[in-house]
Amino acid sequence: MTAVHKYYSVDEWKAFAQSSPEALDFVTVSSGTSEDDIKRLSSIVNEVPGISGITLDIANGYQDSFPDIIARVRDAFPKHTIVAGNVVTGEVVEDLIRAGADVVKVGLGPGSVCITRIKTGVGYPQLSAVLECSEVAHEMGGHIMADGGCTCPGDIAKALGGGADFVMLGGMLAGHDQSGGELRTKEDGTKVKTFYGMSSETAMSKHAGQVASYRTAEGKSVEVPYRGDVTDTLQDILGGLRSTCTYVGAAKLAELAPRTTFIRVQHQANYFYGTKH
Repeated sequence: MTAVHKYYSVDEWKAFAQSSPEALDFVTVSSGTSEDDIKRLSSIVNEVPGISGITLDIANGYQDSFPDIIARVRDAFPKHTIVAGNVVTGEVVEDLIRAGADVVKVGLGPGSVCITRIKTGVGYPQLSAVLECSEVAHEMGGHIMADGGCTCPGDIAKALGGGADFVMLGGMLAGHDQSGGELRTKEDGTKVKTFYGMSSETAMSKHAGQVASYRTAEGKSVEVPYRGDVTDTLQDILGGLRSTCTYVGAAKLAELAPRTTFIRVQHQANYFYGTKH
């Protein structure tokens, strides 16, 4: 699934739906929580009926108004799947599910191009958040999406083993043909693509003209090696998850969490030869 960012217009969505109607089953339309955001969201969903997923995506899911906005969107689109976040504690997961969210997005600060923890001091260890939030969500019949912090297939396995129903990836999918960002060739002949967080100065300058005077950027822009087609990366991830399941005796992903035990270690892997691959 791809959560498509909120800066595409209704006309761009309609053109996308016309050219790739089969892809609508695999995307959600993202939105913030301002009145303009909700109006844009409503226009897109009404004009492109093939869209079945909505992602209400804000950095701070603890805003008092957030449950009311989720309820408002749920009332307007009762048959759509709603993903909402981000939060890191069980109490607010409960609030968002009661308001109408189907999937709560979990994570504050773990992303590879996120600097929220540095700029604000706010955050929560990602695995601890997944463990806590998934327990509450599942008791209510809801789901969670672990968002951020994965650098290898093993991290995805740990998120699923901790109770996540979905895992959102940014950095692990950056640099591919299918990824956004400018492709350029450096003087030494190597190819790179740009990758930036949506709270970065790059993103805010591109979509809003500048960083607002009352705030600071909480994301960064980096260059990542060009990695070609995404298929090989996805196959590596899926292969790793299949092996995870065989190691813990899970016949399917749904069995992974109840068959997983976590212990605290100083180092898990041996990097004697200086590589993580």
